[in-house]
Amino acid sequence: MSPRRTETGGRIDRLRTIRFTFDGAPYTGHAGDTLASALLANGVTLFGRSFKYHRPRGLLSAGVEEPNALVTVLRGEVREPNIPATMVEIYDGLVAVSQNRTPSLAWDIGAINQLGGKILSAGFYYKTFMGPVIGPLKGTRFWMFCEHFIRRAAGLGKAGTAPDPARYERMNAFCDVLVVGSGPAGLMAAKAAADQGARVILADLEAHFGGSANWSGETIDGMPAADWAQRMAAQLAGNDNVRLLPRTMVWGYYDGNTLAALERVTDHKEVAAKGEPRQRYWAIRAGTVVLATGSFERPLVFPGNDRPGVMLAHAAGRYVNEYGVLPGQRVALFTNNDSAYRSAVALKKAGAAVVAIIDVRSDISNEMRRLASDAEAELLAGHAVVATEGGKALTGLKVQRFDAMSGSLSGDERSIHADSLLMSGGWSPTIHLASQAGAKAEWDPARQAFLPPKPTQRWIGAGAFTGSFSTAEAIAEGRAAGLQAAGGTASSAPLPVVEAAPGDPDPAPVFEIRAKGKSFVDFQHDVTAEDVRLAHREGFVSVEHLKRYTTLGMATDQGKNSNVPGLAIMAEALGKPIPEVGTTRFRPPYTAVSIGSLAAERFGDLKPERLTPMHDWHIANGARMYSAGLWYRPMIYGLPGETVEQAYVREARATRDSAGIVDVSTLGKIAVQGPDAAEFLDRVYTNMFSTLAVGKARYGLMLREDGLAFDDGTTWRLGEQDFLMTTTTANAGKVMQHLEYFLDVIWPELKVTVTSVTDEWAGAAIGGPNARSILAACVTGTAVDNATLPFMGIVHGRIAGVPVMICRLSFSGEMAFEVYSGAGYGTRVWEALIEAGKPFGLVTYGLEALGTMRIEKGHVTGAEIDGRTTARDLHLDWMLSKKKPFIGSAMMDREGLIAPDRLELVGLIALDNRALNGGGHIVEELDEANPHDSIGHITACCYSPALGKYIALALVKGGKARHGTRAFVSDPLRNRFGPVEIVSNHFYDPDGSRMHG
Repeated sequence: MSPRRTETGGRIDRLRTIRFTFDGAPYTGHAGDTLASALLANGVTLFGRSFKYHRPRGLLSAGVEEPNALVTVLRGEVREPNIPATMVEIYDGLVAVSQNRTPSLAWDIGAINQLGGKILSAGFYYKTFMGPVIGPLKGTRFWMFCEHFIRRAAGLGKAGTAPDPARYERMNAFCDVLVVGSGPAGLMAAKAAADQGARVILADLEAHFGGSANWSGETIDGMPAADWAQRMAAQLAGNDNVRLLPRTMVWGYYDGNTLAALERVTDHKEVAAKGEPRQRYWAIRAGTVVLATGSFERPLVFPGNDRPGVMLAHAAGRYVNEYGVLPGQRVALFTNNDSAYRSAVALKKAGAAVVAIIDVRSDISNEMRRLASDAEAELLAGHAVVATEGGKALTGLKVQRFDAMSGSLSGDERSIHADSLLMSGGWSPTIHLASQAGAKAEWDPARQAFLPPKPTQRWIGAGAFTGSFSTAEAIAEGRAAGLQAAGGTASSAPLPVVEAAPGDPDPAPVFEIRAKGKSFVDFQHDVTAEDVRLAHREGFVSVEHLKRYTTLGMATDQGKNSNVPGLAIMAEALGKPIPEVGTTRFRPPYTAVSIGSLAAERFGDLKPERLTPMHDWHIANGARMYSAGLWYRPMIYGLPGETVEQAYVREARATRDSAGIVDVSTLGKIAVQGPDAAEFLDRVYTNMFSTLAVGKARYGLMLREDGLAFDDGTTWRLGEQDFLMTTTTANAGKVMQHLEYFLDVIWPELKVTVTSVTDEWAGAAIGGPNARSILAACVTGTAVDNATLPFMGIVHGRIAGVPVMICRLSFSGEMAFEVYSGAGYGTRVWEALIEAGKPFGLVTYGLEALGTMRIEKGHVTGAEIDGRTTARDLHLDWMLSKKKPFIGSAMMDREGLIAPDRLELVGLIALDNRALNGGGHIVEELDEANPHDSIGHITACCYSPALGKYIALALVKGGKARHGTRAFVSDPLRNRFGPVEIVSNHFYDPDGSRMHG
């Protein structure tokens, strides 16, 4: 038998022995144990070292809020740090190590920091190293000297560098009701909603549903509460409209009732089953959310409250009732409320000697005196713990008389021998998700806690989350919340009957016992009560400033243990009530989330991948892909042995000789609809769109408010109040933000909606002398002749039975058409076009050929619309309407934007027949040894199959006036120097005869 394992009790499987190691030492536990409970059962009291002072630390809690026992779990060479031992389910072969210690947990040289005293107080990193003068180390030089050592000491666990071989998944889920938390309130809410026919998701971060029912020791409907919870979960599992998500932490609440969750699928397994991911990231969109997230027991703040062996009272009750583990043999309890008395009785029944219950209150109810008697504990009413004794484990404590009204101590200290001290400072509802959803928490003076804010999204609270701490209240509120969430009416069915020990959940308003010694408020960050008062003395009176200056409640803790005690001490220092001081806003994630789960199926880079509907076809047909903005697009369709240049020259030449097709699905597409859509477009674009006929498209240019060019594209009028705007691939998101800003902020009176439909449409552009003939061979339902489909005209028809929309416009300079279909039919339409084009020698071409043809034609893209150029610089001043104002019109004629020496768009021809490079500078006089006096730079370049020369587009000072003159390219980084001729940017078909046909 393990030193602290009880002979009976708990919900572990005592017939299954699990073997694992901690800091290299072998241990055993049982199926159902956490790493924390298994180590505690083996008599381990030292679990970690504190962040700043490297003080020895033991278990404080039994759940996700654990601040001390943070460990690193090793799987081969992969290490995952900063995991609470309370959340690690043991399995055969588990390897865990402690953190933040050198050379070992028992003998940590970092403990010398405890001698630092006030040097390491709140804000020491802001003050200590900014000014001392020590020999040559003056001012910030001392900081630079210390920085290396500070960085080595900072943090807790050490991040790994080995590649993570685990697989992760991403899931999207939709439900009518999401219930967060599966305690009695959550179970009742899920059942009530499911019985109404609602689609329900029930998520809980623990491995087993039931929450507090699994360790409360209460009776529900005549059976142990844990058995009742198991029966309820089994009933829910049998419903087709219920999805159960155990081991799933809901960690973020976002707009639109969208919540983020992390499911730990195989973290508790030695070997994952075939196809199982390690973790699964859930994005859940819920009609209504029921928050039944329970509450946290708060620690009391007194000298030595962080010593190993000092634990929260409810955590001790959980270790006994759920895991069959005693926190110690001789146990004392320190409390300001009734809940600790139930833990004392549970410990006594399990075999512990309860030597004393120290209560700051003088007036103790008869029920609590009876419970103290049942626990055979000495009751010290009107007393407080003023010190603890021991090193790496608790050996005793000291108590003294205490006046809860004045906070004063009196009389002589008394020593009590104990190896475990359990404390209870009241309860704080777990309102983190509600705080993330918006609004300000509300202080309840009776509960001495912040209760949830009034909902700003569709959520309903139940149970301890609302401050209703009894199981009977939780059950009643849970059923009511589930019915309300599902749109049901009040039920007349009897509620489950609960038998529980009596107790008043309201604590005495005592948070700190002021005595000699370090009293910790935030255990994870080593923030003491004196640190909080120091912050006040130094002028940090806002709770948000207090948080950042002292690090109180930051990082993974997010105020779970420390928030209310810290605010209470701050309020006392300010001489204000706690609600006036307020509380910080809790931020996601609720607890730490692995980066692997956020990336999910994607790995290898940090950018999201966007694939066009025809992506698989491109890969199967030899396309070489690369990223263009957020998209993956074909660069070339290379033949064996071809270089990139040879491939794009072949593709461009074939397109100009006959026909070519390119995937343009990535173009930004925005639906602009409503009675004022035409007026809105007139204001957005520099040219007129209200005069555009239905069934026609027009090229448009947008300016920023400062008069500089922003984006260009075509907009199609599909109906009187229905327009389809296209944007450049790279600027799709920025244009959407631009439009939404002006509609929401500047012109809210306009009746217009804008909707991003980029991913709804697949697009193919087919161009070249035979493009029309190819379309005629495969399009049904409409003619595509010049009369029916003139330049910038739009028709609707079918290809391969798929509805398509065709617009005649060109980016290549050839007669060309853009064919749009629903994204799901993109490949089908693409293949039909290619099949129709085979008799004409149709080629597929990629971005390199597309860029080549646009350079030859002189069209601009983001390389020229770079945030510094104007419409005049790009020779697009013909698009600046004189009949109406538009965004940027008031600023576009500023002196600096019309200066004669501005950079203007030109063409360049390499006179030495060598390739040019983007970014290369243009100079009037070549000086390879000392490059200087740049008059512009190259924006895009290629080999032109139409001209048989290397050409480029460039921005050059006074560019138009330089046509026909010579200059030099000066590119010292790539050692490229040589003569160029400056010409018009329209290299090819300047009169547009090929494009207009």
